Amino acid sequence: MNTIKRVNPVEIYAGTAWQAGMVKRMLEDSEIEAFLIDQIMGTMHPWYTAPVGSGSVKVFVSSSDYHKAKSIVDNFEENAMENT
Repeated sequence: MNTIKRVNPVEIYAGTAWQAGMVKRMLEDSEIEAFLIDQIMGTMHPWYTAPVGSGSVKVFVSSSDYHKAKSIVDNFEENAMENT
């Protein structure tokens, strides 16, 4: 009998379309499946998807990948702060 693994998606990051795309790519490069939410609306009308339009595109991962993904996102944010 096949067992289906139940996975709950969790938000791991929210940012601009460009930032969210970069995070998604970094996660996928680390073999973590990720997907974007509000990619179109977050770009065209960011104030509809997030307060003040900040963090309008969201990245989601499986709850089972959260800790590994969080480490990657923390590293991305740390490097982004150093370059601003």
